[in-house]
Amino acid sequence: MDFLEINGGFGEGGGQIIRSAISLSCITKQPIHLENIRKNRKIPGLRPQHLTTIKILQKITNAKVIGAEIGSIDLKFIPNNIESLELIEDVGTAGSISLILQVLIPIVAISQKKLNLTIKGGTDVLWSPSIDYTQHILREAYSRMGIKFSVKLSKRGYYPKGNGEINLQVYPSLIKSVSFTKRKTNSVKLICTFSKLSIKKIKKQIDEIKEKLTKENFIVETEIRNQEAIDSGASLLIYSIDEHSIIGVDALFNKKTQRFDLDFDRFVKNQLGVDENLADMLVVPASLGQKKTTFQVREITKHLETNLFVTSKITGCKYGIGRLTNGFEVIIEGSSNSSIK
Repeated sequence: MDFLEINGGFGEGGGQIIRSAISLSCITKQPIHLENIRKNRKIPGLRPQHLTTIKILQKITNAKVIGAEIGSIDLKFIPNNIESLELIEDVGTAGSISLILQVLIPIVAISQKKLNLTIKGGTDVLWSPSIDYTQHILREAYSRMGIKFSVKLSKRGYYPKGNGEINLQVYPSLIKSVSFTKRKTNSVKLICTFSKLSIKKIKKQIDEIKEKLTKENFIVETEIRNQEAIDSGASLLIYSIDEHSIIGVDALFNKKTQRFDLDFDRFVKNQLGVDENLADMLVVPASLGQKKTTFQVREITKHLETNLFVTSKITGCKYGIGRLTNGFEVIIEGSSNSSIK
């Protein structure tokens, strides 16, 4: 069998290569061989959330998989025909649900299928977009790209026990090429959810963040919700959306410092089209569009660089990066949906 060889140690050498490579393997029906999986991480190899993703995709695509075990650094994935399914899954840990959805949504939608998935795991955990980011930022961006999905949150899940639960609905979609260039709006939405923490302490911090945003000439709408979870925790999302931009930044409550680990400048100083996390997520669908997708971003992260490389290798899409005075412009010329077999 003719496998496309992917070195999992390339670039940032983390989970992004796994997510991108397997997504495109399923869509294009190209068997892949991933080596050196998460080579650059403290604990290399597949983790529970990666394994859950692979097992779900095995069901959806009727795939043959070799090496799907915790800690495996070598994986062969041979996809077959994609089916519309209803599934119930459990990560079994506080592994990120959002990172799993990041893989599943484009595969099912672009392949013109449906998915009804109920899944348990972590909804708001470190090194991952929060479920609110997925609901408000990714859904808006994907909607403009023609990808339709909905997420219904049943229960929050923080580290270490997780046990959050969501329901995902994905619908058949046609990819559109888009452009995200400059932020024009000064309207901002701030959403905070918490469990088993002092409402007084949370509200005080939200008021401080709102005051900072107001001083930067933003008009801020806030929403604070107490949503029960097994573990104590809190999650924060700040975002703005207009015709030409979608920018969000999320943060978790740090129990040691008793504050949100918020990179305030990442939001305030970004006057371009997308935030750095969203830029990563646009690459896979953009690579399969019929025209050019353009977005402006403050930084070319290792994640984005890796994603562009792996995606172009699998789909044959072309991309270019140009420098701006305050960031970068990324142009992806899609190989069109004709690459889907």
